[in-house]
Amino acid sequence: MKRITLLLAAVFAVFPQFAFAHHPMGGKTPSTLMEGLLSGVGHPVIGLDHLAFIVAVGIAAAFTAQRYTLPLVFIVATIAGTILHINAVDLPMVETVIAGSVVLAGGLILSGQKIPAGVLALLFAVGGIFHGYAYGEAIIGAETTPLVTYLAAFALVQYVIAIAAGRLVVETIGAGRKALENMPYRITGGMIAGAGLFILGSQALAVLGLAA
Repeated sequence: MKRITLLLAAVFAVFPQFAFAHHPMGGKTPSTLMEGLLSGVGHPVIGLDHLAFIVAVGIAAAFTAQRYTLPLVFIVATIAGTILHINAVDLPMVETVIAGSVVLAGGLILSGQKIPAGVLALLFAVGGIFHGYAYGEAIIGAETTPLVTYLAAFALVQYVIAIAAGRLVVETIGAGRKALENMPYRITGGMIAGAGLFILGSQALAVLGLAA
C-alpha cells in the first residue's frame, strides 16, 4: 500500500499548478483529428481536480461488484456534460461543484465504510456531468472530426486510469471489508479529499483577490 500513497503523493505534488487547467491545447480549439485526440487524452490528466476524481472513482468502484461498470457511469456522464456545454446549457458553480465532488469522493474512501453501489453511481453521475461540462470548454466550436476524437479519447483515458487505480489498490491490499478499514487505504482517500480542499481554498482566495 505504501507504493499507492507514494504514487498519489507524487502525482498531487506535480499537478497543483494545473489545478484549474482546462485547455490542453493552450486555449486553441482542436481543428484536426490528431489535435482532438491529444486534447482528449490530456484534459483529464492535466487538471488535479479531474485526475483526483477519476482515481477516486476507480478506487471506490473496485470494492463493489460493479467495479468495471460503475466507472462507465462517470464516463457517460462526462460525455453528457460536454455535450451540454457545447449546446450552451448553463450549469451553476461548475468549478466549486467539481472541487466538492473530489472532497466528497475522497471522504467516502477515508471513512472506511462500504458504500452502496447506487450511492456511488449517483455521485459519479452528478460529478461526471460537471467534470464533463468543464471538458467542454476546450472543444467549443470544433468540427465533427476533432470533437468525436476528443470525446473518445477522454472517455478512454478516464476508464484506463480508473480501472488501473482500482486494480492497483485491490492487488496491493486485497478486497473485502478488512481492506476498506486498512489505514493506508483510508489515508489515500484523505489525500484525494485534501486535493479537493486545496482547490476549494484556491478558488476562495481567487474570489477574494488574494491568489498569487
